[in-house]
Amino acid sequence: MPHPDPAALRPRLPSPLQEIEDAPFARRGVRLLLKRDDLIHPDLPGNKWRKLAPNLQAAAAAGERALLTFGGAYSNHLRATAAAGRLLGFATIGVVRGDELARAPLNPSLARCAADGMRLHFIDRTRYRRKTDPDVLADLHDRFGAFRVIPEGGSNSLAAQGCAELGRELRGAADTVAVACGTGGTLAGLAAGLAPGQRALGIPVLKGGTGAPHFLQQTVEDLQRAAFGGPRGSWHLDPRFHCGGYARSTPELDAFAAAFEARHALPVERTYVAKLLYGLTTLAEEDAFPRGTTVAAVITGTP
Repeated sequence: MPHPDPAALRPRLPSPLQEIEDAPFARRGVRLLLKRDDLIHPDLPGNKWRKLAPNLQAAAAAGERALLTFGGAYSNHLRATAAAGRLLGFATIGVVRGDELARAPLNPSLARCAADGMRLHFIDRTRYRRKTDPDVLADLHDRFGAFRVIPEGGSNSLAAQGCAELGRELRGAADTVAVACGTGGTLAGLAAGLAPGQRALGIPVLKGGTGAPHFLQQTVEDLQRAAFGGPRGSWHLDPRFHCGGYARSTPELDAFAAAFEARHALPVERTYVAKLLYGLTTLAEEDAFPRGTTVAAVITGTP
């Protein structure tokens, strides 16, 4: 049977809080802190630990032995779920966007999932967009048997509750706490855990579509309603820093990340963390943070 307690993996909690001196902030009298969630666990870093742990505990308590989840070809969430399955004794199934990938060699990310025991199932992109429809899930149950579904990116009400602890760890430490957002679960929980007077800032790494507000606005509201019964905390999104969309970049972002790494000897994960730090630096240069305040950036992953 799976081990019922992810704490047996000995996560490093609370994660360290590191102050760095960075010129765009310092010359405006703003302190910059890095919440090093990337150091929580070598196989389940950052918000992946915080979102998966309560889902794994619920699965074990219900006697469920298999987990099925969704992701793209380079999904950190797929890798973390596969690692959790290996470490805790769950069978894992990864439904991967893009049936053309079934005919290609596995990239390093998917190869790591397979090495950790995850069964990979590739579906076409049209069907992937319908992945939560009852008929699609029924077909998956016919193919794989019983499993617990963990949503793409790991964001559900349990995940938001798990991420509330991140906010509680940062109570009193900063005026603004910022996090990069993919599926919204980390921001929903972070805002709920912070103290009154603190605010959470989400930097989406995906485009928001043609309308306003960004689609994550409704997603985070829905997650807070499901997890906590209603709105919690003060939070908002700044959607300007997606740099073209998920896993996309620009020469400016690449140059920024390389310079930040050189200044602070800190590897910067490109899909999420680089956009977070780039966004915060731009906001500092826009004088968005009053002099004398403290900004904390949640470092959610490793390169």
